[in-house]
Amino acid sequence: MKKSYLFLAEGFEDIEAIAVVDVLRRGGVDVETVAIGKDREVRSAHGVTVIADRTLESVERDGVECLIFPGGMPGAQNLADCQPLREYMQRQYEEGCRIAAICAAPALVVGRLEPGRELRLTCYPGFEKYLPENFQCSGEGVVVDGKVITGKGPGFAVQFGLTVLAHLRSEETAREVAAGMLIA
Repeated sequence: MKKSYLFLAEGFEDIEAIAVVDVLRRGGVDVETVAIGKDREVRSAHGVTVIADRTLESVERDGVECLIFPGGMPGAQNLADCQPLREYMQRQYEEGCRIAAICAAPALVVGRLEPGRELRLTCYPGFEKYLPENFQCSGEGVVVDGKVITGKGPGFAVQFGLTVLAHLRSEETAREVAAGMLIA
């Protein structure tokens, strides 16, 4: 089974990271959290410290299914400022990997992607100004454009996770997970 990675940087948005990992694991996705620093311990925007499954240095290069970027500040900016992560994202995208980002991360992180075409996405209100000209921003809660899935913000974290799950596994799996979580 291919791996998916959710990247954590100091100041990540708690619900956008943990809820998405929870939804994906419930749906059978092999998703691991990845700290972009040398230490696996990462502090969230709201002061919750988590221990990531691995660090950026140890991620696999082949057979990766999806890269996921939570928002939060300064977490999303810290992800965007990580040159090795940006290079990894670009390489994985070019090899067919899905990219998923929510809140500020679509603008700050995915906005650094060179998709080779116009890209439609959503992001936290006010972050549209950071998008390149070939990116079109929607006001929708979750947007899918090819291999890129984006979410607007914390209130859409579970819906975003379910959408990622539907694209990685199936609509039926996403419906089953939603039902088990009492989301109708």
